[in-house]
Amino acid sequence: MSFSVTILGSSSAKPTAARHPSAQVVNIHEQHYLVDAGEGVQQQMIRMGINPLKLRAVFISHLHGDHVFGLFPLLSTLGLYGRRTPLPVYAPAPFGELLEGHLRYFDSDLPYSVEWHELRTTEHVLLLENRTLEVWSIPLRHRIPTAGFLFREKRPPLNVDKFKIVKYGLSIAQIAAAKRGEAVTLDTGEVLPNEELTYEPYRPRSYAYLSDTARSAKAARLAAGVDLMYHEATYAAAESKTAKLRGHSTSEDAAKAAVAAGARRLVIGHYSSRYKDEQLLVEEARMLFPETYAATEGSTFTIEKRR
Repeated sequence: MSFSVTILGSSSAKPTAARHPSAQVVNIHEQHYLVDAGEGVQQQMIRMGINPLKLRAVFISHLHGDHVFGLFPLLSTLGLYGRRTPLPVYAPAPFGELLEGHLRYFDSDLPYSVEWHELRTTEHVLLLENRTLEVWSIPLRHRIPTAGFLFREKRPPLNVDKFKIVKYGLSIAQIAAAKRGEAVTLDTGEVLPNEELTYEPYRPRSYAYLSDTARSAKAARLAAGVDLMYHEATYAAAESKTAKLRGHSTSEDAAKAAVAAGARRLVIGHYSSRYKDEQLLVEEARMLFPETYAATEGSTFTIEKRR
């Protein structure tokens, strides 16, 4: 079962010749979710072999243009592609007003509906849930209302130890009960606790997307234990005053957030256009958090299964 994050854009407000504004696609069990939609996002998806029709939902962290300008042409193109199923969009207010204007003037006859769900940026709440995952909001500290997102895989079904099946002569009904997490009563009357028979095939995986934000202890706490964390690192450590003034983070801030959260890996992005080579920022972060990687466009970070 797949769990990966593909970087579509890693620039801050000013795009460069080598970087597009913020956008990512999260793939969980072949369910695709767009996270932020900077300018050019649909072209980036096509370049990277991601079919836009596979999108299950869109999550917009805040309404600065470098995180949302690319969504509206994508909505139009999905209509041209023949999408029929509704597209949920989670975004802060007043996104509804922007969407209404776009639909009125450009897409009044879309063959599918765009369903806006208001993202309340001060709350840590469950936004989306299905059979395999949950998506939660994470309040962030930026100049306008902003939230990050926590993608968390649900616990996979239990496996029954095949040697225990033979040892105890378990029936199909008993095996099914064990898979449901129940204790099993043998024909002899002996009751076997579930943990005697089953094991978790792998630990549920998780990904935290912490978009534009000043350093936030609360956000790090809500992302505790994630396998992969994305944290903006607009500036190098020497620009900490500028970062704080503009509601952004430095590479050092991002590394401290990963340490506080106990994350396994950190990806940094949203680089200021002043940095032609993001490796400077990566190396700074690695001084505090060695498992730091650049959000290089086109790169995919896979979260492997582990027991």
